[in-house]
Amino acid sequence: MSRELAIPASLPTGSIDAYISAAYQLPMLTAEEEHDLAVRLRDNNDLEAARIMVMSHVRFVIRVARGYSGYGLALPDLIQEGTVGLMKAVRRFNPDMGVRLVSFAVHWIKAEIHEFVLRNWRIVKVATTKAQRKLFFNLRSAKKRLGWFSQEEIEGVAKDLGVKPETVLEMESRLAGQDMAFDPQESSDEERPVAPASYLPDMRMEPATQLEQSDSSSHEEKLLYTALEDLDERSKEILQARWLSEKKATLHELADHYGVSAERIRQIEKNAMNKIKAQLIA
Repeated sequence: MSRELAIPASLPTGSIDAYISAAYQLPMLTAEEEHDLAVRLRDNNDLEAARIMVMSHVRFVIRVARGYSGYGLALPDLIQEGTVGLMKAVRRFNPDMGVRLVSFAVHWIKAEIHEFVLRNWRIVKVATTKAQRKLFFNLRSAKKRLGWFSQEEIEGVAKDLGVKPETVLEMESRLAGQDMAFDPQESSDEERPVAPASYLPDMRMEPATQLEQSDSSSHEEKLLYTALEDLDERSKEILQARWLSEKKATLHELADHYGVSAERIRQIEKNAMNKIKAQLIA
């Protein structure tokens, strides 16, 4: 096929504008060329034929992906997911059906983009059932004005899409909601909605909680002093000077006091700390 040489191995990356520009410069396949490539892929598993079919239809993926730009997701991501759908369509395309690849692939491209939008549009999934998925992608276009649906509009949309009015109302409410941090930073905005974490009870002042914390602190303190008493006198003095005194001593000060090196003081301190940790864990 003479025109195969006009299809590059890949499209430029790093710039979405350069990618789109290069995609629209790729030649489109004729019906005969498309059929021959599809036969090569089906009969011989010719991956080069599959690559040419995919590359020549990237411009169509871009066109479909742009239709989903209103969901706040990056266009390169939408194009990427749509291309995955195109590749799946190319693998399943039957050249003997008498239809063009673009007519067959549009459903696969949209299906992959739909899944991507539903997974990433909100942290919490807004559409799980078949009826909810149908509403998610049709509810916006069904609105004739800003604001909430009237009862008449709800019934009209439900009839057009073949779902219950309650499902329309529920999906409208979900689409109007926004993601909220569980425990957001403090803000002086009085109109900011209450964070979910604010609904949790504060158990810190509960008598049972305070008693538990007090008993735990007393027990840990008792274990600590018991572990200190089991140390030799020099190790105990070094730990007290290094950690328990108001004015903490340095390694060099203790080294001068005991007539040893600072490294030796560090080793004694480390060994003493390990002994205490072992007793506290036991």
